Amino acid sequence: MQLARCRGAMSQCSSASSASEEARKEAVRDGLRQHLPSLVAHARRLTRCRTQAEDVVQESAARAMAFASSFEPGTNVKAWLHQVLESVFLSSCRRRVRERRALDALGSDPCAWTRGDDAPVMRALSRPVTSALEQLPPTFRDVVRLVDVEELSYKDAATELSVPLGTVMSRLHRARRLLATALADPPARAA
Repeated sequence: MQLARCRGAMSQCSSASSASEEARKEAVRDGLRQHLPSLVAHARRLTRCRTQAEDVVQESAARAMAFASSFEPGTNVKAWLHQVLESVFLSSCRRRVRERRALDALGSDPCAWTRGDDAPVMRALSRPVTSALEQLPPTFRDVVRLVDVEELSYKDAATELSVPLGTVMSRLHRARRLLATALADPPARAA
């Protein structure tokens, strides 16, 4: 008899818990609908780039829904959503810094990911970026490193590589196009 009462109490508790969980998710969903324009504006101010802002807002919405259970109903959902957005933004900044450091190491030694001693640095690069960089011919990889990573001017990169300015510009254009294609359409994984 006591076992039956325990089971009944547990099912009531779990149904109340799931109802509370649904209420939290609905509150977050409603907050996202209502405050999306202010989230986009906030992300644009932080990133200063429309496409990055869209990415940050999208990731923030996904994270807010994933962690809706940590939202306290009755509190300020707008403030909570903006806090989530700032957290996502900071995480993306930290990821870019790690990737830039890894790219710097890669720039000084293109074979860095083949040796174990530089493995931690190379792990900072996301798999798609690493794969895309590996696929670039060395002449393209060098110009990407100088212009995009080390932020040299086209003229300084041309001097460094001992090639005409137009060559740097065309190589960089082709390298960026190859990277964009590789990152936009990753190869299918083997099953």
